[in-house]
Amino acid sequence: MKQGNKGFNSFLSAWVPRVLSLVLAFLIFAVVNYLNMTDRVITIPLSVTLPSQEVVVPESLVPSKTEIVISGNDELIYLVDATSISAEADFSSVDEAGIARVPVKVIYNSDAFLDASLSVRANPDSVRILFREP
Repeated sequence: MKQGNKGFNSFLSAWVPRVLSLVLAFLIFAVVNYLNMTDRVITIPLSVTLPSQEVVVPESLVPSKTEIVISGNDELIYLVDATSISAEADFSSVDEAGIARVPVKVIYNSDAFLDASLSVRANPDSVRILFREP
């Protein structure tokens, strides 16, 4: 009877440190990978599509540039060619005076960014323009 308890205790004493070591190694790996994540901010031209001049005209300034944030591994984000990313805002559906807000659509080759585990987003993610009647 005592031998059965001794065998079970030796099994626990041999596997508990191994499991704890594996968990600790995983945590260290996750922390190191998280610390290598950073952001790169680039400024690119913003293509803005305005509504017909007969409907409404912009009263406020029309943005011509936007910031793009590339997030990922700090060794990879600086390899991204900024000219491969474009941004557009489409106000063509605006048909009345007032402030209109539309999202900034970021256009890029998503396959290349998914393979490298990079994310791309616009900052700010939407733009607004004040329109008035002509």
